[in-house]
Amino acid sequence: MRFLFLIVFFSVLHSTSIFAQSRRVIDLKDGWKFSKGNIEKASQKDFDDTTWETVTVPHDWAIYGPFDKEIDKQTVAIEQNGEKTATEKTGRTGALPYIGDGWYRKAFKLSELNKNEKVLLTFDGAMSQPKVYVNGKKVGEWNYGYNYFYFDITDVLETENVLAVHLTNQGESSRWYPGAGLYRKVRVIVKNKESIDHWGTFITTPMVSKDIAKINVKTNISGNNLKLITDIFDTEGNKVASNETTTIFQNQFEQNIPVNNPSLWSPESPYLYTAISKLYKNNQLIDEVKTRFGIRYIAYEANKGFSLNGQVRKFKGVCLHHDLGPLGAAINTSALRRQLRILKDMGVDAIRSSHNMPSLEQLDLCDEMGFMFLAESFDEWAKAKVKNGYHQFFETDVEKDLVNLIHATRNHPCIVMWSSGNEVPDQFGAAGVKRAKYLQDVFHREDPTRPVTVGMDRVDQTMKSGFGALLDVPGLNYRLHLYEEAFEKFPQGFILGSETASTVSSRGVYKFPVEKAKMKQYDDFQCSSYDLEYCSWSNVPDDDFVLQDDKPWVIGEFVWTGFDYLGEPTPYDTKWPSRSSYFGINDLAGLPKDRFYLYRSRWNTKDETLHILPHWNWEGREGETTPVFVYTSYNSAELFINGKSMGVQKKNHDSPQNRYRLMWMDVKYEPGTVKVVAFDDDGNPTEEKEIHTAGKPYKIVLEPEKQILKANGEDLAFVRVSVVDKNGIPCPKATNQLNFKVSGEGIYRAACNGDATSLELFHLPTMKLFSGQLVVLVQASKQPGDIKLNVSGKGLKKGVIHLKSIKN
Repeated sequence: MRFLFLIVFFSVLHSTSIFAQSRRVIDLKDGWKFSKGNIEKASQKDFDDTTWETVTVPHDWAIYGPFDKEIDKQTVAIEQNGEKTATEKTGRTGALPYIGDGWYRKAFKLSELNKNEKVLLTFDGAMSQPKVYVNGKKVGEWNYGYNYFYFDITDVLETENVLAVHLTNQGESSRWYPGAGLYRKVRVIVKNKESIDHWGTFITTPMVSKDIAKINVKTNISGNNLKLITDIFDTEGNKVASNETTTIFQNQFEQNIPVNNPSLWSPESPYLYTAISKLYKNNQLIDEVKTRFGIRYIAYEANKGFSLNGQVRKFKGVCLHHDLGPLGAAINTSALRRQLRILKDMGVDAIRSSHNMPSLEQLDLCDEMGFMFLAESFDEWAKAKVKNGYHQFFETDVEKDLVNLIHATRNHPCIVMWSSGNEVPDQFGAAGVKRAKYLQDVFHREDPTRPVTVGMDRVDQTMKSGFGALLDVPGLNYRLHLYEEAFEKFPQGFILGSETASTVSSRGVYKFPVEKAKMKQYDDFQCSSYDLEYCSWSNVPDDDFVLQDDKPWVIGEFVWTGFDYLGEPTPYDTKWPSRSSYFGINDLAGLPKDRFYLYRSRWNTKDETLHILPHWNWEGREGETTPVFVYTSYNSAELFINGKSMGVQKKNHDSPQNRYRLMWMDVKYEPGTVKVVAFDDDGNPTEEKEIHTAGKPYKIVLEPEKQILKANGEDLAFVRVSVVDKNGIPCPKATNQLNFKVSGEGIYRAACNGDATSLELFHLPTMKLFSGQLVVLVQASKQPGDIKLNVSGKGLKKGVIHLKSIKN
């Protein structure tokens, strides 16, 4: 069986430019009024909302807490985790107050419309079940909180308008923290009635070569006797191609435009073109849409695997939930960019949105920064995982939800695969096979250029039923022992690790003795960062590495997860106060755990990696066995403790446990200096690193990830905060309570220390260090100028840093 997909994509309109005689795009961001509760008559235009809280959108009402073990306490046996007996889960959805009703109201003005204009109200997502009113009249509703949707509100508009949105979040509706509110953008689009349809353009490349690319542009329009001109520009702004047509097939223009000597999009070179589509009537411009796109082609072939632009490669991917740690579910582009920058340094080249439809901002950034994308849709089909999950809406909503997902995002070059579901209980039985085929057919009908997968955890069942055989790409979630059998039985000729590892760890926390362990628990509700602990259904990273490296028919992996996320605190989901995950390669603050360097040593092929663990502050363990691990891209290294050699270790290809890590298991702790010297393949010393035993905390150190911000009221500076002793050595076990103050043209936005058990609220300007570190988020105002962050703590020399915000 062979699947070949040739495609070029563009990003749907995301500019707020006003095109003459065409359209206006207005972000409804500031000046919203918000209140919780099911408030009678709040939908009416003249309702008095003056006492309500004033917020900006995107907004997540639940992230401000408090954390409470009684919130969404679920008594359940998690079938996906192999549980047979129901137990009380206190932090499964983050223990944050997302449940209940919320109202948003926004007044906005529009200049008087002429008879040829129409107005669309668009939502990139609303959590959840929004009912939308304009001037007291209901204009529509939508159920799925992760979906994009829009309504035509032309007929209910006045010069001065009031938009009201009622949201309802049910308890037991999610397996992780879903967030709450208008957590993605809301916009108004004013355009002519005769115009390019919303999400109405689809660009593919039926043929791509080194010399030429054939770009097929299908543009759906409303109107008659129209002309469409499409101009294509390269990244420097030079026009490289153009086409004009007046031929309409039903309501669609179709253009074939050659681009000579195309620059192809890839993670290594994410080249983007710009297309400007201009619609004319009687030679008068009536609509204009600017888009970005990238030229590339993909293929999935039996016994060969996945290729991009003719080059076979394997996905080096991670799964990401949608929350942004201390910001909650509210979308913020600079926070998303930071996540991707961290992952890029790790060597990641692919993202799986799990288990939700991605934000448009995330896809834009993946286009720009070079990440392939597996866009997922649902965590449930018709059979329930949680009491009030998507199964409530599957029969009535699934097709329209999929159509909106595909139409809104199908033109992004980053997307190389769709997923119609994750670990759905429908994997059992004939009905599930039919549902899988139905959903895959919807994807193929709306976008015949990409394959479809499902994250399967019941692989033994899907091998028997035909469920796995019908998928374009068979995705296995864990089940490493079934890879060989699945490859033999499935006809596709390849296997994707759609979800892998689920290793658990807490940043900077190390447990003894050091041993491989499944579902291990400790009194402090932390997991060991020796990276040998995992879940009942999963494994350590090394087990996946072996399959990825040794089996050419395994086409890559998506590790669970790139970052910790709120909710699902396995293996402590029955323990309070655990309220966020331990799966992340980076913690909830975006600080790398030791595992980051294990993956980096394999995936980042441009930069060398040399990392030592654990830290070397073990007062009371003198003379006790304290193993030292080194994660490195080098094949061998020598370890020294206070100048004494502990010997040379070499990676052993024949031993999975020693193939990817260098481990000195018999080291006895003594305070001082740990040094590792790495050797090149010829045995020559080439790089070294040291860690030292620290004294008492003395001074606060601030390290901003950037110092120049955009003065747009949204841009964020992430500042790493740590403490050092009098000699400048980091104190890895410090837990000092710190206080934060921001002055100038910025505000304190949040802080996070990455501790899954912390009940401190992110938005309050105080927090304890965890394993010696935390991160402070400083947000720029809308005015350019200087910003100062002051961090203080009892008995510590304070830290001060100066930032600057500038005009866009």
